[in-house]
Amino acid sequence: MSDLDLLHFEQLKSEVQTQYLENHTPSFDDISKWKGIDIIYFQEDLRKIAKGNISEKSFYTYFKTSPVTKLPRIDMLNILSIYAGYVSWYDFKKNHLFTDEILKEFEDLEQTEINQLEKEVENSEDLGTEEKTTENLVKSPEELSTIRFENTDLQNTNTENQSVSKISEKFETDKNKDIRSTVSLVKKYLWLGISAILAVLVGILGFKDELFSKKFYYSFIDADRNSKINAELQVQIIKENESPILYVAKPNEPFVYTTKSKTLTMVVSSPYYRTDTIQRNLESAPEAENIELKPNDYAIMLFYYSKSLKDLKKKRESLNYLINDNALIYQVFDNQFYGVETMNKQRYINLVTLPSASLENLDVIDTQTDKAGKIVMIKFKIDTDEEK
Repeated sequence: MSDLDLLHFEQLKSEVQTQYLENHTPSFDDISKWKGIDIIYFQEDLRKIAKGNISEKSFYTYFKTSPVTKLPRIDMLNILSIYAGYVSWYDFKKNHLFTDEILKEFEDLEQTEINQLEKEVENSEDLGTEEKTTENLVKSPEELSTIRFENTDLQNTNTENQSVSKISEKFETDKNKDIRSTVSLVKKYLWLGISAILAVLVGILGFKDELFSKKFYYSFIDADRNSKINAELQVQIIKENESPILYVAKPNEPFVYTTKSKTLTMVVSSPYYRTDTIQRNLESAPEAENIELKPNDYAIMLFYYSKSLKDLKKKRESLNYLINDNALIYQVFDNQFYGVETMNKQRYINLVTLPSASLENLDVIDTQTDKAGKIVMIKFKIDTDEEK
């Protein structure tokens, strides 16, 4: 990547901004100041014209910073180039070449040819030095010494003395072999016994939690519908003098908890169900249990309205009735530039009633209501998938 490529990308960003402003009127003309609903409208226009998409995270990374210090992926460069009216990123650069860039291309080409010729010369000079011959000098050795039989073994004693000496030596040798064999056998079985004992101890230490622990199965039921909850639940296990431990209960599956404790305190929460604290004495509690949770009807209605594209006029009227005029509405962003953005009631209704593919990933995080039953706080996020 060269500095010229970064300059080309800044040119491309400017042309993308110009292309969008021809048919749209965002909050700001400067693309680096777009956020929230402006980015969603831009993503829709990009899908319509270039048949592609960039995530919200990529938009903040490459359009909020100027100048950029790195280029995006080639597929994103191609999509933006097509949106600006070019065939590809290569076509865009070809139509915006700098004078110095053309000169450098010819200089690099000449230098490449010179380097190639030098390598060919070096390879040709090394051909004569790669083969080596070896000589195996095998000489037939002559016997430099002869076997001489001398009378050193002759003794003045008779053959009877020689026989007694040989028998005595053989007896001592056999006796020593038996002793060594017995000692070796004892050591072998001793080590086997010690190894077996150590293996048993390691097994007990490694599986002591499973040996002395007990499993409990908790299924969560919708109290109004008397059916299993088809949504993820957050389960916090509270222990004395310890920080809470967070688990996730999967949809339509029991939450399995293994413990050696005699009591259990867990807090179950979900954006669509009311938070409940559950306490159990595990000495007398059953291993499997169904626990009812009260649904948060307002959060469920908001979720339904954001997913349904039918009867938009009726949906807008319902949202206008449910939400307080002074409600606090937060959009949570999962990026390094913006953490939370606030919006008013009307802008939120416009957002969730906009027919957009981005609403498929909208999740309600939390809601609050007043005494009159009006929603006074909404916290939501729109998940992004960088791979898509």
